[in-house]
Amino acid sequence: MKIPEIYKKKRAEGKPVFSLEVFPPKRKSNRDSIYEAVEILKVTEPDFISVTYGAGGSVADFSTCEIASNIKKEYKIETLAHLTCINSSQEDVKTMIQMLRDAKIENIMALRGDIVPGEDIKREFAHANELAIEIQRKSRGELEIMGACYPEGHYEANSLEEDIQNLKYKIGAGVRVLISQLFFDNYKFCSFLERVREDGIHVPISAGIMPIVKAKQIEKTVQLSGASLPHDFTEMIARYQHEPKALYEAGIEYAVGQCRDLIARGVDGVHIYTMNDPKVAVRVHEGIKDLL
Repeated sequence: MKIPEIYKKKRAEGKPVFSLEVFPPKRKSNRDSIYEAVEILKVTEPDFISVTYGAGGSVADFSTCEIASNIKKEYKIETLAHLTCINSSQEDVKTMIQMLRDAKIENIMALRGDIVPGEDIKREFAHANELAIEIQRKSRGELEIMGACYPEGHYEANSLEEDIQNLKYKIGAGVRVLISQLFFDNYKFCSFLERVREDGIHVPISAGIMPIVKAKQIEKTVQLSGASLPHDFTEMIARYQHEPKALYEAGIEYAVGQCRDLIARGVDGVHIYTMNDPKVAVRVHEGIKDLL
């Protein structure tokens, strides 16, 4: 099923879309672990599961397509396959699009991808909107395209206004649903949502939520996302950083609180970054399932 139709159906029912994100294990020998995770995650009955692309955007490993296809076939859960372009050639992208179509994948997340220090960048595609245009052209409109948005602005943008303009380019290139970068401050997300709606962006936008349940996640997560940390969050970390079990519970509770507040505000959807930890995602779902 095409994901924009899922949002349309849920909106008509007055309910938010609930989705999850998983990533391919770095080692092929650990490939089965992703299916073990999905076996646990299926109890949440997600509207779709997104499968990320390999670090650095390498096309040498086609695991994203394989995993997305297997989840769709074996678990009857709609999937969203990520595709990055900064380290891909025109031929690479053509190959991946054809593979996804052959695997009956209907939905693609078009991303620029992270620039990995020390790795060569092909630069045949500089931005996600260029990739979205190519996906439309190569698939003749058969594939639905999703994109990313950044509630606090992309770290490379000069301003939030500039980043919102870049979002308009994505929408113009065929992106029909946006999923946000993770954030911990609902006020920042709601303020962003208000601004993009005022600027004429009306596609569905899901809020990206990452439960932080381990102290070692914090520095890396903030560094990669650029997300600001509200007082309630930093207070939680300061209080429980040396108490692993307490931090685990507090982190889940914080994510549940974020989701419940956002759903009460009428958000289009919540997208849980599972970090391949299905038990955490299931716990978050238990805390909000009455609203879904």
